[in-house]
Amino acid sequence: MEDWRPEDYLRFSDERSRPARDLLARIPLKAPELVYDLGCGPGNSTALLREAYPRAKLVGLDNSPTMLARARKDLPQVKFREADIATWPGDPNADLLYANASFQWVPDHVSVLLRLLRGLKAGGVLALQMPDNLAEPSHRLMRETAKSGPFAKALRHAAGSREVIRTPNEYYTLLKPHCRSLDIWHTAYYHILDGVQGIVDFVSTTGLRPFLDPLDDTTRGQFVDAYRANLAKAYPAVPDGKVILRFPRLFLVAQV
Repeated sequence: MEDWRPEDYLRFSDERSRPARDLLARIPLKAPELVYDLGCGPGNSTALLREAYPRAKLVGLDNSPTMLARARKDLPQVKFREADIATWPGDPNADLLYANASFQWVPDHVSVLLRLLRGLKAGGVLALQMPDNLAEPSHRLMRETAKSGPFAKALRHAAGSREVIRTPNEYYTLLKPHCRSLDIWHTAYYHILDGVQGIVDFVSTTGLRPFLDPLDDTTRGQFVDAYRANLAKAYPAVPDGKVILRFPRLFLVAQV
């Protein structure tokens, strides 16, 4: 895929930071000394960690140079590194590994989570949240729209770019043997957006990227037009013209 676009991503910084705050509120650490933000993006979640733990050594990791450039610009006091969290070896000195909406992009992410848990020191915490919206109309209609039209051949593999989120029971069964406590919860957020174009804008820098990046300008426009028309049927406007996007997320906080 093409590199991420920080400015577009941050257009919805309030919506993207709310689950990051909710995750942060459930972390059972008062004063961690070493904190990693895994998949830190443009630094919006890193800023929350800086606010919560001002005395901690804080490191942001991401595999996007453009996202890291924006993070370094906004948070020059924080150390940022280019790294792929799928292969990052971990740090046995870390007190907190925090990941806001990043592990859904990691292939076989359960194996990575298990590896990171096993590498944490006693008392260390792995905390993450992942969008669980592949069954929502916003994402189901990406896949359905991609199946027909002049863009179908180019998008035949687009739907496989994201990991399917497992059930809470599965995560508990797989992760609990490797930690002393495991907190799991599921929350659906309701984002009030400016019509169906607001939904397109919201997902275009995240879940829609695998469907847009393989296309040229002409077929990309055709795909977005068809996707927007399908969204209009699934998300009727409320009386003031807004639409409400339901956005479920799964949260995990494990302490070893």
